[in-house]
This record gives sequence, C-alpha cells and structure tokens, in this order.
Amino acid sequence: MENWGLVTYRETALLIDSKNSCSSSRQWVALVVGHELAHQWFGNLVTMEWWTHLWLNEGFASWIEYLCVDHCFPEYDIWTQFVSADYTRAQELDALDNSHPIEVSVGHPSEVDEIFDAISYSKGASVIRMLHDYIGDTDFKKGMNMYLTKFQQKNAATEDLWECLEGASGKPIAAVMNTWTKQMGFPLIYVEAEQVENDRLLKLSQRKFCASGPYVGEDCPQWMVPITISTSEDPNHAKLKILMDKPEMDVVLKNVKPDQWVKLNLGTVGFYRTQYSSAMLESLLPGIRDLSLPPVDRLGLQNDLFSLARAGIISTVEVLKVMEAFVNEPNYTVWSDLSCNLGILSTLLSHTDFYEEIQEFVKDVFSPIGERLGWDPKPGEGHLDALLRGLVLGKLGKAGHKATLEEARRRFKDHVEGKQILSADLRSPVYLTVLKHGDGTTLDIMIKLHKQADMQEEKNRIERVLGATLSPELIQKVLTFALSEEVRPQDTVSVIGGVAGGSKHGRKAAWKFIKDNWEELYNRYQGGFLISRLIKLSVEGFAVDKMAGEVKAFFESHPAPSAERTIQQCCENILLNAAWLKRDAESIHQYLLQRKASPPTV
Repeated sequence: MENWGLVTYRETALLIDSKNSCSSSRQWVALVVGHELAHQWFGNLVTMEWWTHLWLNEGFASWIEYLCVDHCFPEYDIWTQFVSADYTRAQELDALDNSHPIEVSVGHPSEVDEIFDAISYSKGASVIRMLHDYIGDTDFKKGMNMYLTKFQQKNAATEDLWECLEGASGKPIAAVMNTWTKQMGFPLIYVEAEQVENDRLLKLSQRKFCASGPYVGEDCPQWMVPITISTSEDPNHAKLKILMDKPEMDVVLKNVKPDQWVKLNLGTVGFYRTQYSSAMLESLLPGIRDLSLPPVDRLGLQNDLFSLARAGIISTVEVLKVMEAFVNEPNYTVWSDLSCNLGILSTLLSHTDFYEEIQEFVKDVFSPIGERLGWDPKPGEGHLDALLRGLVLGKLGKAGHKATLEEARRRFKDHVEGKQILSADLRSPVYLTVLKHGDGTTLDIMIKLHKQADMQEEKNRIERVLGATLSPELIQKVLTFALSEEVRPQDTVSVIGGVAGGSKHGRKAAWKFIKDNWEELYNRYQGGFLISRLIKLSVEGFAVDKMAGEVKAFFESHPAPSAERTIQQCCENILLNAAWLKRDAESIHQYLLQRKASPPTV
C-alpha cells in the first residue's frame, strides 16, 4: 500500500532470504517495491482528480516498476517478461465484450473496486510503454518533468498529461491516446505483401480484435496505431515507423529483397495483434527456428497466433505446428508464454477423452530443453536460467515425464529426510510433481512442511501447489485446509484457485466448495479485489455452455457488486471455451494422433 511516508507490504512482497528465496520471489519483490515507490510521484505528489483517472496512478506505477527493475537488474531481461506478464494478459481481457475502457466513469464506491483490474494496471502500463516508444525517451522525460512540476501537490486528469507530452514532443498525443484510453478493446492489423521490383508493398487494414471471432458490426471503432516495421536485414531496428490513422493503408518498404521477411510490431510494443497473409507467416517461421527473430518478437508472433486460434480466426492445429518450431528456443520468457498457452489448451482438452495426447505433445515440446538444462545449475548461469529450469521441470513433471518424475521423487525424499535440502528454485516444480503423481502420504508430508515453514514465502509456495493432488478425497482435504487457521485469509484464494486449476475434478470440487462456503468467503473478501480473483480462478476453466448459465444464476441470487464485471467476463470466457472446443477439438485430436503415428524429425 503506497501511503505517503509509510509504504506497507505483506511479507512475501518485501522479505528475501538469501538461501531460501527463489529467483521468482526476488524478482517479484523488486517489482513490487518499484511499483509502490513509483506511487510517491504518481498518486502522491500528483494525485488524480477522480477515480476515472485511476489508471494514471496504476498504469504508470506498473510501467515504472519495470523501468526501475531493468535499471537495477539488467540481467533479468525484465522488459521481455513484461510482454508475457502484462501486455498479453491485458489483451486477453480486453478482447472480451465485457471489457471496459481504461478511463471509466465511476459513480458508486463498488465501481471503484471493479476497476482495480488488468485493464487499469496492465493495459495502462502497455499503452504508456507504446506511448514512450512513439514519443522517444528524451521528449518523454521532458514532458513528464513538465507534468510533475506543474501539478505537484495538486490534482490532475489524463488530459493534463497529454498536454505536457504534446508540448514536449510536438506530436498529436491527445488525439492518438484518446483512441486507446476512451474506447475499450484494441485493433487486429491484417497485413499482406507484394514484391514490386526492389521494394515490398504492404497493404494494412485494422479491425477491432474480438475474442469471439471476426468483428461484425456497423461502426467498427478505429485507433491511431503507432506501427513499426522491421526486416530480416536488421531484425532489431525499425526500418519504418508510421502512424496508422485510418482503416486501411498502403506502405512501401524500399530496397527489400524477395527472400527477406518483414515483421510488424518490433519488440511487441504496439498494443495490437497482427495477422499475416499465409505467405508472410511462412517466411517468418524460419526466424523462430534459427533465432534470427529477437526473443520478444518470437513471443509476440506465437501469442498472436494462439489468440487468433482461440478466436476461431485460424485453426489451432496451425499454432501447434508453430509451437513445434520452438525446439531450439533458449529464452525463458518465450518458454513461459508458450507454457502458459499450452496450459490453457490442456485445460480446454481436459474436457475431452484425449487429454493424454496433449500431455504427450507437451512432453515432446519441453523434453529437449529439459535435457539441455538438467537439474543442477551450471557454472556461470544466471537468474533467467534458474527461472527456466523451474518452469521446464514443473511442466515435464506435471505432464508425467518419466525421468523427471523419478528424479523429483528422489530429491523430494532426500529433502524431507534432511539429507539434501532442495534449492529454493527447485521446490515448486518438485512439490508440484510429487503431489500430482502422489498419494495421501505425500499430501500429509506437504502439509507438515507447511506447518514447519517459518518463512511465509515457503508457506505460499506449498499452498499454491496443493491443488495438484488428483484423488477426490484428497482434493476435499486441501479445500478444507484452505479455510483452516493454518492458512492466512489472503492466501486462501490461491489454494482454492490451485485446486480449480489442477484438474477437471478439482475444478468441479472448487466450484462446489465456493457455493457451499459462499457466505464465509464473501464476508471475508467483499469490497476488495480478492473476491474477483477467487471467482475468476475457480470458474474460468469450464468449457460447457450450461456452466455459464449456472455461474450466472448463482451470482444473481448471491450478488457480489464489486465482482460484477468479473462474473460477466468469466461467463463470456466459458462460452468462448465451449465454442473453441466444438470448433477445433476434432482437428486437434486428428493432428495429435497423426503426430504419434509419424513423429516429427527435429
């Protein structure tokens, strides 16, 4: 909490133990400290005029936390992580019909709670990152200095900031930014190319991107989109920068040879998704395999394709094929995003009878990098290697990869017996693996470790993985534990969420548990963001139409005003999942079977 003169933290967002803290906790603490200190300027020194402008506080602090961590810990490569943690998360939410604009008019206090969400924080930070890139660092600093000086000890509105940045840069900032903060959603830029002698002619068009498929409506909203274009000649620098201020545009790239690829949205900075013609996409894929596309561009390309498949604009099989091109991928954040998308797909396919086949696919994709990394840090490894190892081993262990499972059990046994304590970075993946493939004894040992832990970080680590357990009676045991005295009230949500995300049975059990204990949970969390988080974590994995109706009906008779928008978003997501499953399940199944029959040669 960013009070002026006394910033307060929960322990896990401030305390680090040099031996028992994992790399992700160190990074989390650095980001949170950066965020709360940024509020001393954005929020305290200059305070927003009204809640409509909340995003100015939270979006700015969410952007500056990365700026600050990048300055102090360049080895974290934190801006690439921003794309996976904030940018793509905001796009996922903002593609829904039940999203809201960054600037939202607030009348009633319960509406204030509703806007502390990924739109105010993550989309806010993403459009500021895009704006910073569009203006350039020097003019941006100049404009920010004018703003903070002019409005110190006073109130300000969004327009005041635009005015200062416009004065400093001479660019039409208000006109551009109003299209991003006053209307919800973001564009999908469709691009096709034609070689004309030595030049490449690009045809661009923009439509609103919708999670439910191509935009159908009379008046399609338009954005003023700062677009950067790079080519294989110099993948790290923009060959051309333009402002797309109309629905369609033709752009000529001078001196581009026929065999060179062309990529939009260098650095995945512009807040839009890109759909390439099949010929353009085809030419970009080798850039994933040979790593000539920069990491953040490989990530953006894969994430855009996954979202297009989820929206039914392209087939999911196309994306699975692209995912297989990542065999040589060394970058942690790219893997983290891939892993997240495969997780979403796994959850979807847990509603089918070929869930095992997608686990085989996960094992195939992750085992080469798992073998390269091994279990123990090598000399000269850094922060990102530690994060990657934890991610990959957790993914392989969860999918039941035999060698990973055996090694995890061996190390867990040594850890519990005190022979060889697990390094902090290996604890989450090992705990998750042994629980998922373990029994009641394993769960008892985990709960005992939780009781003995004197560090809140270790307690949280255990709480987050307990839901991996598979048997119905053990799942009940975990849910009961979630509401016990053993678990701090603010952490109950992650235990229940872990159960819901752990398995098909866990999802049903968690939802029933929430309904059965609604009064207690609601009294505990109403009027804060935890009630929204609880609902989102526990129901968004469903993929049957009638579940959307059930969730809606439950909250009609058990209102939760501060979570109203979250409930609408969850119901919308359940219907989208169901449509996705109906549309693509059969072709995914066929593809996985055919892959099994003739394994790809790497």
